[in-house]
Amino acid sequence: MRGIVAVKGRSCCGLSLRSMAVVVGLQSEGGGGGGGDMRHCCPGVSFVVEVEEEEVVEGTMATSSLLRVALCFSRLAGRGRSLSATGAVAISGLPNRVKIVEVGPRDGLQNEKTVVPTAVKIELIERLAEAGCPVVEATSFVSPKWVPQMADQVEVMAGIRKLPGVSYPVLTPNLKGFQAAVKAGATEVAIFGAASESFSQKNINCSIAESLQRFEEVARAAQDANIPVRGYVSCVVGCPYEGKINPAKVAEVAKCLYGMGCYEISLGDTIGVGTPGNMREMLRAVSHEVPISALAVHCHDTYGQALANILTALQMGVSVVDSSVAGLGGCPYARGASGNVATEDVVYMLNGLGIQTGVDLQKLIEAGDFICKALNRRSGSKVSQATSKL
Repeated sequence: MRGIVAVKGRSCCGLSLRSMAVVVGLQSEGGGGGGGDMRHCCPGVSFVVEVEEEEVVEGTMATSSLLRVALCFSRLAGRGRSLSATGAVAISGLPNRVKIVEVGPRDGLQNEKTVVPTAVKIELIERLAEAGCPVVEATSFVSPKWVPQMADQVEVMAGIRKLPGVSYPVLTPNLKGFQAAVKAGATEVAIFGAASESFSQKNINCSIAESLQRFEEVARAAQDANIPVRGYVSCVVGCPYEGKINPAKVAEVAKCLYGMGCYEISLGDTIGVGTPGNMREMLRAVSHEVPISALAVHCHDTYGQALANILTALQMGVSVVDSSVAGLGGCPYARGASGNVATEDVVYMLNGLGIQTGVDLQKLIEAGDFICKALNRRSGSKVSQATSKL
């Protein structure tokens, strides 16, 4: 038995892609097949994807099939075709819109050994906002002793030209950090815990239980000040010190943060060891305690699994994705962790799936080029690398 996913749009050439049991064909503008491997020619449909029954999981399409659909759109874009919102992919179970939370200016830069000039940070934040990112994590109100890169947090907050409709949250590890952030003009804050005891000790110098007590203080103060709070959970599938993390522990920490009043919980694969399998397992456990609509995913790409993991999360109903321009980042307390998934790559994939983000990909690529030049390094975004060669 096969399921068929119809993709609307137009093309002027034939293309086929064989991968496992899936065959993708394109219909030419004239209505005929453009290649010998053409399997379907349907009026008004440029190409269709055949999916074997075993690739349909719980009523939604398997990640591998979604990736192949996205690849088809990517190939079309490479041939000069415009992929507008009207070229939608009719795949059930995926959100119509995804909110991108851009973490590059904070999570992306915090691991840089050379201090980035304040003016560069401010321009990066402004470029990302102008590109359409609805949330740009600006800085962190942690002690400069622990994260020297964030020592200019007050100057950064004062220098940003804030756009209406854009949120500029900051990280606040404790009440002192929260008070400093509010004084600097922050209107949204984030607290960050972990599902690993060892990582919690290394990252914020306290146990999970102690960290939650600290966060309670921040959450109460934020509620009194009418300031929204976002929660992070690190090491949701693996830890550099403890290995595999029990999904039940992730669910327990996420439930506590949600119970404190965090409007959204970002689940972080801090060292990038996740796969679609254990991502699904973890999300199942957490969604029993926290509504799926209040969950976000934050994937690092150490093993090249980030996009596949994000697709898995989207299939399960998650519609918020954290990412970092140019794939910047890592973690100072997680040796070997590579950068976050690149925002350019996420947006490119979502465009190919017909999912709206409101982000201008070209402006995003330009923002990535800007910070990479400032850091004197190559972009970690595959999309940016590819477009620079065209």
